[in-house]
Amino acid sequence: MLASLPMYDLPEVRSATDAWWRGVAAALARAGIESVPPALNWDAPFDALRSPELLLGQTCGYPLTHALAGVVELVATPAYSADGCSGADYCSLIVVSEDDPAAALAELRGAVCAYSRRDSHSGYNALRAAIAPLSHGGAFFSRVVASGMHARSIGLVARGEANVCAVDCVTHALLARYRPHALAGTRVMARTERAPGLPYVTRAGAGRDNLRRLRDGLQAAASDAGLAGARESLLLAGVVVLGEDAYRRIVDMEVSARDAGYPEIH
Repeated sequence: MLASLPMYDLPEVRSATDAWWRGVAAALARAGIESVPPALNWDAPFDALRSPELLLGQTCGYPLTHALAGVVELVATPAYSADGCSGADYCSLIVVSEDDPAAALAELRGAVCAYSRRDSHSGYNALRAAIAPLSHGGAFFSRVVASGMHARSIGLVARGEANVCAVDCVTHALLARYRPHALAGTRVMARTERAPGLPYVTRAGAGRDNLRRLRDGLQAAASDAGLAGARESLLLAGVVVLGEDAYRRIVDMEVSARDAGYPEIH
């Protein structure tokens, strides 16, 4: 079996992520899960999400509702303590240069926008939904740039190569703690609407009993005092079991943007 937790993989927190997994693995074994991998798959962590051997992984909510629909099954949603989170929900922070005078999204018309990936809820979908009512069905930005990841988007804004980007608030909080120089020259101008955070998933068809055991193990690890240090390092505040319909909010944001005549950021 495979386990993969690649979503907040800053090098600065890799040891904490590994410690969290060791604790989760022990809790899953106690919950009756067999063949629990002792270590996370770091060789091809995103490929593991499509493997029929996936025991536990973490993905963005947009792939959960799109490319990974029918491939993985929702297990639970980690709750984080980052500014911008509320329970299992999180938001994107709209970041601009610290000397940009813009005080509202409407003032960014004609700016250069950096986004992480088109299949990112926090880096693309949430921003698209926020801009759609302002677009009037036409182009809003003068140019868009795909960066590949949140930290690179922030870097583009910091260097003046882009004017604005949307960044997962947990990623922003981790950078603020472990890599504050990465945020130098930028500021948070606004926040997007909240949506459920990055879910823990397993392979589709894992079965009701395995789902129950996975959830029991995760919630036991989330309350294990011995893992408090790892959780604090990762800003993990708990684990919440949500119904898959909770993630409909992500799809609704996409639909609302399309209905407004703004199907893609441009």
